[in-house]
Amino acid sequence: MGKQIVFNHTRHEIRVAILENGVISEIFYEREKNKSVVGNIYKGKVLKVLPGMESAFVDVGLGKAAFLYIDDIREDLDDLEENVDDDSDVDEKIRKTPPNKCKSKKNKQNISNLLTEGQEILVQVSKGPIGTKGARITCNITLPGRNLVFMPHVNNVGVSRQIRDEKERARLRKIVSNVKSEGTGFIVRTVAEGRSEEEFKNDVDYLMSNWIEIERKFKTYRSPALLYEDLNLTFRTIRDMLSQEVSALIIDDLEEYEKIKNYLNKYLPKYSSILQHFKGKSVIFDHYGISIEIDRALSRKVWLKSKGYLVIDQSEALTAIDVNTGSFTGSDNHEDTILTTNLESAIEIVHQLKLRDIGGIIIIDFIDMESEENRQKVYNTLRNELKSDKARTKVLPISEIGLVEMTRKRNRENLGRFLCCLCPYCEGAARVRSPATTIYDLYRELNKLRSEGKIPENLLLGLHPDVAEYLEVEEIDTFKSMEKLIKGTISLQVSEQYHIEQYEIFEL
Repeated sequence: MGKQIVFNHTRHEIRVAILENGVISEIFYEREKNKSVVGNIYKGKVLKVLPGMESAFVDVGLGKAAFLYIDDIREDLDDLEENVDDDSDVDEKIRKTPPNKCKSKKNKQNISNLLTEGQEILVQVSKGPIGTKGARITCNITLPGRNLVFMPHVNNVGVSRQIRDEKERARLRKIVSNVKSEGTGFIVRTVAEGRSEEEFKNDVDYLMSNWIEIERKFKTYRSPALLYEDLNLTFRTIRDMLSQEVSALIIDDLEEYEKIKNYLNKYLPKYSSILQHFKGKSVIFDHYGISIEIDRALSRKVWLKSKGYLVIDQSEALTAIDVNTGSFTGSDNHEDTILTTNLESAIEIVHQLKLRDIGGIIIIDFIDMESEENRQKVYNTLRNELKSDKARTKVLPISEIGLVEMTRKRNRENLGRFLCCLCPYCEGAARVRSPATTIYDLYRELNKLRSEGKIPENLLLGLHPDVAEYLEVEEIDTFKSMEKLIKGTISLQVSEQYHIEQYEIFEL
């Protein structure tokens, strides 16, 4: 079965699921009203310089001021890695010569000597807003293409460390060195292995034309201004994840299917045959069992096949994962029972970290094992599973009391925080689905009923007051789309008796 990429595309929301041998490994969301800003390039204005924190706040037009750290300004070519282990995070691993407006010296110096309040600078978002924090930005610009990542201020060529064949690495480096302009830098992406010189030249020409346009806008636009916007989630996924390992691209929206088809025929013809238009009557995520996995990923408790379970608690400071045997009694040997549960838990924990996109500090409380050999087995299993994780991780050995301390790079809001909001019923002690998520679930339910021919022309929707207000104010376009969907009118029945996640559909 291999790897499949499943797209659920509506006017208001894009959902992408990565399936490996039929099991969901990653899930991505993008909403029209809350698009990702990671990768976007802005002309910003420095609001405040903080020497004590070696950082500055910059207005880039995102509402909250963006955060710029001194290491994202300074020239430090010694840190240039020719081996990149994660194409999507090159800006975090490579320190490059900064843009003209962010010049600096190699020697460490005070940030006040590098930036002044009111100064206009060219920056790129390296990490989106998370919780109450604004976006993190960098002066080290990178432009991703299909095969290359362009670094406009470095005269160098790097190769992803995922390409391990030394002859191929040398071949790729030579080709790119020949086709690039002097004074520019490129990283060869993992998917570029085996590519021809013509393909690299096309990528170089495309990226250079984008950069010329960005420079033109920087000179003419007033700050704050958006100079470059990255592709939407659908095409970012195709650009960054499409490889020989992918056996199918499956999408439910016909219009978006045609766009992808044209894109593949033009730029990636060898992948055209794997594109499929899903024509089933059910919702595509239901058909592939993805909806069930999403619900499971929002649950605090995760059951294991052995009948043990995990408890995952996320807080502002860290994520704690507790391993329990549950009703699993195993063999007569108590130590073997514990080892079996811990080994299964190690595999499931990595799966949940990737699926939920949990980052930051993570504490895992494995069931205490007396044997040092068994502790090492569990630790090795955890480390081996993490090799498939694109996010950077650091794992310390299991302590004598069964605790593992680890960190995982946080790039965006995790799944639970994206799909849910603070619960009004318990003053933030737990989380429930947000009004937007409930509304989009309702929209998909109406779409499902329509495809099954079970939807009447006029409806009455029973909703919690907060959800109804959000639908009529913030999601009025979605409300109109619902009426177009049923080709009739929709009335609302609002009541506090409804849970904020609950809705009912009645025929008028």
